[in-house]
Amino acid sequence: MNEMIRGTAAGVPFLARPPERPTDTTPLVVGWHLMDPPRSEAAMAAAVPMASVPAWRVYLGLPEHGERAPAGGQQEITRRAAEDYVLKLIDPIVSAASGEFPAALHALRSRLATTGPLGLFGGSAGGAVALQVLTEQDVEVTAAALVNPVAQLERVADGAATWFGTPYPWTDQSRAAAARLDFVARVGELAKRRPDLALLLVRGDLDEPEFREPLGELARALDAELIDVPGMEHSLAAEVDARRVDAAFSDWFGRHLIPPLL
Repeated sequence: MNEMIRGTAAGVPFLARPPERPTDTTPLVVGWHLMDPPRSEAAMAAAVPMASVPAWRVYLGLPEHGERAPAGGQQEITRRAAEDYVLKLIDPIVSAASGEFPAALHALRSRLATTGPLGLFGGSAGGAVALQVLTEQDVEVTAAALVNPVAQLERVADGAATWFGTPYPWTDQSRAAAARLDFVARVGELAKRRPDLALLLVRGDLDEPEFREPLGELARALDAELIDVPGMEHSLAAEVDARRVDAAFSDWFGRHLIPPLL
């Protein structure tokens, strides 16, 4: 079995799982982990290996996580979330990850020596990164598969009041940031940029409504395939949930990204 590759691509930490026999046209599947478990590229690679997909599977580290974690680690991340969930946590991390992706992709294609079709995946905040890339970035994407993504940040921030005990203090700046990460409102932009995108949306039927409901709206607006996973909450901490997501992603990319045999 080919060994997993660890490195950085334009400054972005990554882990890459190679296919059995890579060529210069092997498909490339790239994605981002959650801020909940699995909350690192290594943990995401273990949870969602997509071993049956004959493609490069690349797991990117989010800013402020893993090798780029701030002093204080997860405790500091939690402090920032409590101080300002939108402006000190979600928006800077998601927007930075989206912004650094085109250069990282270019570096990955050079490092892995492939020009094959691209698929994107992600979960929660990592899913929001994929949605922002799909909405804003000029990169060709054939297929995407997302689990419990942040599809409408304003609703998620309001829902976070139950975690922190006080309502989120909205300002003009934070509302502007939330509007950039409102992919239900921006669905027309995404559809115009990606008219032929094969999009899979997976949600846990025990996830919070601020995640589930916008995802349903997004699926209807984009005519995307929507899978509800019984008994699954927001994270992929349970092995059974990770296996079900891995199976759904693997099937999707196998059907929509891998060229048929002649």
